[in-house]
Amino acid sequence: QVQVVESGGGSVQAGGSLRLSCAASGRTFSTYAMGWFRQASGKERESVAAITWSSGTTGYADSVKGRFTISRDTAKNMVYLQMNSLKPEDTAVYYCGGRLRPGSEYDFWGQGTQVTISS
Repeated sequence: QVQVVESGGGSVQAGGSLRLSCAASGRTFSTYAMGWFRQASGKERESVAAITWSSGTTGYADSVKGRFTISRDTAKNMVYLQMNSLKPEDTAVYYCGGRLRPGSEYDFWGQGTQVTISS
């Protein structure tokens, strides 16, 4: 099993930046990919960015391309989401998750961290 804990959320003004961190523990060597998701109030959870654990291949939602950057540090078992040029519509609870196999559903999730962007 893999456990993850997010941190780094907070409140900033539009145009600002935040860096989210996700600390993974347990059988991290079995992880295929990690991702960041977000869920705004009254909306469904959506994928924001993902990265494969071994090769570091990344993917982004169109809404965050060019503004957000996902990265990982396999030595420290950490995943990061650098968020720049933040917009009010980025306000949401951000979740870190991971999956053990390509194409599978995500197998484990963190508890989430709140990000609030004011205009």
